[in-house]
Amino acid sequence: MQATKSNFATHNNQEIDLFTLTNDNGMTVKIMNYGATITSISVPNQDGTRDELVCGFENFDNYFSESYTSNAPYFGSIVGRYSSQIKNSKFSLNGKEYALAANCGANNLHGGVVGYDKKIWHAETIQTEAASVVKMSLLSNHLEEGFPGNVVVQVWFSLNNANELSIKYQANSDADTPLSLTNHTYFNLSGFSDSIESHSVQVHAGKKLAMDDTGAATGEIVNLDGQQDDLRTTQTIKEVHTKMNDGFEHYYIFDKNNFELEKVAEINCPSNGRKLEISSSEPGMLFYTGKYTSDAIVRETGEKFGKYRAFCCETHRYPNGINMENAPNCITKAGETFESETVFKLSF
Repeated sequence: MQATKSNFATHNNQEIDLFTLTNDNGMTVKIMNYGATITSISVPNQDGTRDELVCGFENFDNYFSESYTSNAPYFGSIVGRYSSQIKNSKFSLNGKEYALAANCGANNLHGGVVGYDKKIWHAETIQTEAASVVKMSLLSNHLEEGFPGNVVVQVWFSLNNANELSIKYQANSDADTPLSLTNHTYFNLSGFSDSIESHSVQVHAGKKLAMDDTGAATGEIVNLDGQQDDLRTTQTIKEVHTKMNDGFEHYYIFDKNNFELEKVAEINCPSNGRKLEISSSEPGMLFYTGKYTSDAIVRETGEKFGKYRAFCCETHRYPNGINMENAPNCITKAGETFESETVFKLSF
């Protein structure tokens, strides 16, 4: 196992670094410190070739192309201060109303116009016997994007020889503030040789949040018993897309009542036997199958992204939870520590 650092680009007169984590099985994870963004996860094939399993780019400038920025898919980034949509771009806390940028219709999405995905993080490699690690840190200032409190955020990306990529989050604020952090990596276990509709999926969740026509969660909790999108029994993505006549953009509430790390989902690619198991300490997951991803976005090496070409498993606190009653742990209080971990385990 090893962790290496190389220069990726220069942006606004600042160096952008690319960190490469490699384990003894040949699995490689690349992360740049712009947006604490996973740019690549690749695995070896038996014939000596490699397959790329996630959406991203080889060249930094392509994260600023018209096709990418106009679609804003957040490939591989850490998003915050609050994940997903906040209804009407506002919330009340401790008797005060806070206004946020409306960057998704009338709603606030993934922290605003300049969220954590557009920040240059401080980064360092850490080598242990158990894993290769990159630690990234960020100071998010009081009233940045409208959110209260100075927040120090730390994220550890760790790769071990069990092919587990752990993403561990920790944050502290000097004022009560909404906090919901996640990673926005899109996977295609076929190596982009096919769409993800042939993948099978299982999510350990008997409930979901209802969404309104703007894409914001309403606070209503829907029981999935007997529903088309109940994924407790494994289904192929294609068969559920067909039943729903739509793609997934569902926030599933896991069948667990704590913030302990537990297995919550599994996705399989039948064409090659690859499997992705997801464990998380979070209460739920936004499962997204890229129904809005632009078909114009393509990796330099030829992998086609676009609609239904990759899926995202965004484990985080309830979307719009700060405007709901009884949404768990959506506010981190001054002096408390926000903690979260999600593990992506690959079998190949």
